[in-house]
Amino acid sequence: MAILVSGGAGYIGSHMVLELLDRNETVVVLDDLSTGFWSAVPPEVTFVKGDMGDQELVERVIAEHGISEIAHFAARIVVPDSVSDPLGYYLNNTVKTRALLESAVRGGVRHVIFSSTAAVYGEPAVSPVPEEIALDPINPYGRSKLMSEWMLADVARAHPLSYVALRYFNVAGADPKGRSGQSSPNATHLIKVASQAALGQRDGLDIFGTDYATPDGTCVRDYIHVTDLARAHLAALDHLRAGGANLTLNCGYGQGYSVKQVVDVVKKVSGVDFPVRLSPRRAGDPASLIAKADRIRAELGWKPEHDDLEQIVGQALAWEEKLRTRNAV
Repeated sequence: MAILVSGGAGYIGSHMVLELLDRNETVVVLDDLSTGFWSAVPPEVTFVKGDMGDQELVERVIAEHGISEIAHFAARIVVPDSVSDPLGYYLNNTVKTRALLESAVRGGVRHVIFSSTAAVYGEPAVSPVPEEIALDPINPYGRSKLMSEWMLADVARAHPLSYVALRYFNVAGADPKGRSGQSSPNATHLIKVASQAALGQRDGLDIFGTDYATPDGTCVRDYIHVTDLARAHLAALDHLRAGGANLTLNCGYGQGYSVKQVVDVVKKVSGVDFPVRLSPRRAGDPASLIAKADRIRAELGWKPEHDDLEQIVGQALAWEEKLRTRNAV
């Protein structure tokens, strides 16, 4: 029995691979390396370079490696890019997920864990946001993921396949052991960008929008440590293996921080007062997204261990320093 991790050379997928290896699971990574990194794949893992939409390839991998479960991370995730390139996002996040699901059904895959997003909620009328609220995504990224949630639920009703869909809030930080982190040099994650600014790798940081209906006018987000998120996937896997029901769950801590608050924490932890520019809003950004996160604890027994913004920032900074040292060699 082996687990296929699509997008396993990327930021979140690589942390899932590490957690699986730590408990001696057999892992196969499928990644086209368009945004992932070969260096993020441990040498003991079987790696297949390819596109998740290539059904012939995926079905061969499922058959050759006895894949019984898929953790599906491969996706495009930048909200403003989805607004300017909606067709690209629907192709990659929706059409190719449909192809992956068909390959899974043909290959007899039993369980799928799907990376969804809080962007399916759009501009929620309540905060924290519960899973059962009406879904109204305001950008193509959120819509592309919601379509995939619908497909997954329909496939599970028609075939012997069960799933857990996890709606991520804002993922941040790095592996506490320093084995992986956010490696894309042009990533748009706030803590990543702020860490690069603190280390002098950027000439400062832009805050996009200061006129939101939030306490300080900047966007508020629920930041979840990437290792806690990976362990939520492990809990979901155990739930499905035990015969648990299909679930759709929020992944967050239930605590929001504004952009200005995060920037202040990065400055405090790094000891660097880097330049900050106030810029207009970006298209597709909701004002506030905070998870109502009690259901995942009740259903999966998930207990986060890294719910501390200064710790998250410190580990992100340590990873950036490691990348800088590696690139300088």
